[in-house]
Amino acid sequence: MAYTNLDVESVRNFCENIFIKRGYTKEESADITDVLLTADLYGIESHGIQRLIRYHLAIEEGSIIPDAKSDIIFRTPISAVIDAPKSMGQVVAKKGMNMAIEMAKNHGVGMVCVRGSNHYGIAGYYTKMAANADMIGISMTNTEAIAIPTYGKKAMLGTSPIAVCMPADPVDFWYDAATTVVTRGKLEVYRKKEAPLPSGWAADENGQDCSDADRVLKNIIGKLGGGIFPLGGCSEETGSHKGYGLGIIVELFTSVFSGGTTSPHVKNSGNADTSFCMWAIDYGIFGDKKEIKNRMSTLLKELRESPKADGCDRIYTHGEKELESAMQKQKTGIPANEKTISELKMIGEKLGVPFEDYINL
Repeated sequence: MAYTNLDVESVRNFCENIFIKRGYTKEESADITDVLLTADLYGIESHGIQRLIRYHLAIEEGSIIPDAKSDIIFRTPISAVIDAPKSMGQVVAKKGMNMAIEMAKNHGVGMVCVRGSNHYGIAGYYTKMAANADMIGISMTNTEAIAIPTYGKKAMLGTSPIAVCMPADPVDFWYDAATTVVTRGKLEVYRKKEAPLPSGWAADENGQDCSDADRVLKNIIGKLGGGIFPLGGCSEETGSHKGYGLGIIVELFTSVFSGGTTSPHVKNSGNADTSFCMWAIDYGIFGDKKEIKNRMSTLLKELRESPKADGCDRIYTHGEKELESAMQKQKTGIPANEKTISELKMIGEKLGVPFEDYINL
């Protein structure tokens, strides 16, 4: 499938105006768009502007409401639970992380859970907010059931990403990964490309390896069986039980703590019943912050400079590839496939925001 590089600021202006047309404030529209574009800049196409169609359809059907209200239903000096029915995930997630950061400034730790919301983009975006405040950031989210348990054939857990960011020099440690082999968004990208899935990614309705992205996605949506394998694949021999266990841990910290919907009962592709959490930790509660940051920076440096395997010339630490990708794409543009561009044009036409007024192809 053909890809075209789109100017970053042109795409930003287009997307912001799409969300403004939908009824979001200028600030909210900028926040939602920034989460999407950060994913594309970091090279995470599955969570970038290709997801705009998902939000468009969710707003059309009413599972996302632009003026949705959110309420704090439980609070302590270091924790809170926000009930945010039908809210845009990015909007309430930024609110939650900002709350967590303020708690951590005052008490060393801040932990906020959200329930009843929607897809919030890349989990790592919110951890970076905490790192920018010189804190450790942690974020996780549940999703609709998309992952089968080890030796199962019915999706019971979400892709359940875990993200952690710790300030370091010269590059922050930035980890953001699903607890499944791949994300649903990656399957969507392969379906758009009409490309076969690699072996070991997903299972059919019988729990057997399946290379047909369309079949897997239709089974997930229709609750017909099958789904994505946990991190580690289909067998304990390859560590499947570890990814399976991590998925349960994410469920604990999100839906179980918040009183939200657990993944086996999330409906409608996770629209309007998703739970997530944002934590901020002032690592100064463990000692001198400068010394702690220096120790982390030294560890990462030692990892990068450790002996390379034959035929390999570089060891990365988490966050390096994303930063380098963003620097490059700011110059060359964001690559978008032809189906995503077609979707953007359709959404723009429907809302009176012509794609061609912002982006020349």
